[in-house]
Amino acid sequence: MTAAQKSIHMTAGGRDSRLAQLIITLFGLCARAEGNWLSTASLVALMTDLGAESQAVRSSISRLKRRGVLLSARNASATGYSASDSTLEALAEGDLRIFERSRASEDDGWLVVVFSVPESERAKRHALRTSLTRLGFGTTAPGVWIAPGIVADETRQVLERHGLSEYVDMYIGEHFAFGDLRSKIAQWWDLDELSGMHADFLRRYRPILHHVTVDNPTPREGFGLYVPMLTEWRQLPYRDPGLPLSVLPPAWNGQAAGVLFDQLEEILSPLAHKHALAVIHGRRAEII
Repeated sequence: MTAAQKSIHMTAGGRDSRLAQLIITLFGLCARAEGNWLSTASLVALMTDLGAESQAVRSSISRLKRRGVLLSARNASATGYSASDSTLEALAEGDLRIFERSRASEDDGWLVVVFSVPESERAKRHALRTSLTRLGFGTTAPGVWIAPGIVADETRQVLERHGLSEYVDMYIGEHFAFGDLRSKIAQWWDLDELSGMHADFLRRYRPILHHVTVDNPTPREGFGLYVPMLTEWRQLPYRDPGLPLSVLPPAWNGQAAGVLFDQLEEILSPLAHKHALAVIHGRRAEII
C-alpha cells in the first residue's frame, strides 16, 4: 500500500476530509490549466490512482458541490466540475504561500490587526477570526492579532474580498517595549505544535526524497507521491506566516522542511503533471 493509500484508509470522518483535500489539490494542480474543468471520469480515475474508492470519491465530490467549492459543468461530450470563484481565489492565494514563500526579518515590522464586531454580527466575528487564523496570525489579546509585516497586502486583500474590512484597523510598526520579543512570540503562536508539524513532514518525506533521488519513479508513481505530499504541505505555510528566524528557536526545523518540500517539488511535480494530463486526455497507456 502506498503512502497515498495509507492516508485514505482511515476513519470515515477523517477519510472524507482527506478525500476532499486531495480533490481540491487536484483542481489546483490540473483543472486550472484545463480551462477550470475536469470531467467526472478523469477526476475519479486520478483519485483511484491515489488509492481511493470510486464511490467514496463521487460522494466527496457531491459534498464539495453542496458546499459551493465545486460547480457542475458540462462540455460538449462529458459531465464534469469546475472550481467556484472563491475556490479559485483560495488556490491563487495558496500558490503564493506554497511556492513563493517569504521569510520576514524584524526590519519588516509587525502587522497588528484590531477589530471590533457588534454582538448582533457574531457570524462576521467568526469569519474574521477564521480568516486571520488561516493567514497565520498570532493572538496578543482579545481582538488584537499580529503577523509579520510582509503579509499586510495579502491580509488587506483577503479581508476586503470577504467584506470584513469595515470592522478592522491595521497598523505596521516595530516592537518597542516591553519584554523579550522571542518570549512573546512563543506566547502568541503555538511554536511547539508548529515545530511538531514540520518534524512530522520531515520524518515522513525524507525517505521518499531518498527513494525518488536514487530510483527512477514513473509518472504514475510520482503522481501518487506528489499529490498527498502537496496536500499535507499546504497547511504549513499558513500556520507559519514567515516569522523572522531571529525570534524563533535556534535551528528552526521549518527551514529544513521548506528545503525538503522544494526538493520534492522539483523532482515530482513534472512527473505528476505528466501523469495527470495523460489521464485527462486519455493517454494513460503512454505513462504507466
